[in-house]
Amino acid sequence: MAALLARAPAIVNGIERDSDPGSLVQKLNKKPFKLDLTELHAICDANYVRLLRLFPDYENCNSRELLVGTAKVRLAVIERCRYTTIFHLHQQRADSRWLGQLRVEVRAYHDLRMLEVMVFQSSRKVAARYQYPNEHMFAQDEKYQQNRFLADWLAHCLQTGRAALDLGVSMTDSRSG
Repeated sequence: MAALLARAPAIVNGIERDSDPGSLVQKLNKKPFKLDLTELHAICDANYVRLLRLFPDYENCNSRELLVGTAKVRLAVIERCRYTTIFHLHQQRADSRWLGQLRVEVRAYHDLRMLEVMVFQSSRKVAARYQYPNEHMFAQDEKYQQNRFLADWLAHCLQTGRAALDLGVSMTDSRSG
């Protein structure tokens, strides 16, 4: 019996004490998660500008295609309203071993000049924060991470993307009878 009690964790003031005193200190010093809205808004502001640089004629055109390396990127307008526009961003890679397909749905708030990720890949709408751990194993700052990823992806498209134009140029000279 004494051996069993010696191996059981001690509970002091309602806190389970491990054999490692460092883990107890770590549990006590852990601060609750706090979402930095200022930083999230700055990312959303910059993403709005990046998207409009990639798709400046979104008001008159429903889609735009770009080539980014071996990937084909399609930006499409899903819904237009007075103050918002919903875009579907889709990347399909020729070599689908790494990030084969990327599907993101974003909402642009034109009065605020912000762009927010609504749906990332196939997941449902993302909450601003999550308790951790949770059923779907989302990070506490999942929304921040998705908007940060979008920032990096849009910047990459701006740096390395080129218009996917089908020029349809004939290689024969029409004057040579």
